[in-house]
Amino acid sequence: MRSSKSRSRNKNRNNRPSGGNIINRVFDSSGPDGKVRGTPQQIIEKYNQLHRDAQLSGDRVNAENFAQHAEHYTRMLAEAQREVDQRREEQEAQNRERQAERDRERQERVKAQEAASNDPAKAEQPQSGGFDQPVMDDDDNQDNGLVETPEEKPKPRARKPRAPRKPKVETPTETPNGDSAPEAAE
Repeated sequence: MRSSKSRSRNKNRNNRPSGGNIINRVFDSSGPDGKVRGTPQQIIEKYNQLHRDAQLSGDRVNAENFAQHAEHYTRMLAEAQREVDQRREEQEAQNRERQAERDRERQERVKAQEAASNDPAKAEQPQSGGFDQPVMDDDDNQDNGLVETPEEKPKPRARKPRAPRKPKVETPTETPNGDSAPEAAE
């Protein structure tokens, strides 16, 4: 009688490998002429060569057997290739959807910026200084549609040098035995 552990171990075992890349996997094929080892494409080529050799030697039974083995691996390779292509197409479709969503969001942002710049109610009224000339603040140049170049950027203000720290003064304090010891004041 089998234990439950061995049954659970064997439950997921089937003839086909789950997942993985079958196209590049190395197989051991036990054919009529011994073992053939390699990727499916290599095994197909080997069985096709054995098929041709058997035909040339007049062995129709072995020729048919090798042809069937080659066909088996050809079907297996074709199925794996279809799965790979299907996954690739799904991935490309997801990428196209993500890109379309990003494009829509970008267009919405551009429309919102254009609406904000074209709306006269939201635009700030210029303040007039002396002689009826507008006063330009840094806030007025936020988004005027012009590209900022390095020459146009205002230069940063020079920082005022910091005052040096005062040196710590040592003050004498009494120790428990009555001696005075210098100690740094805070």
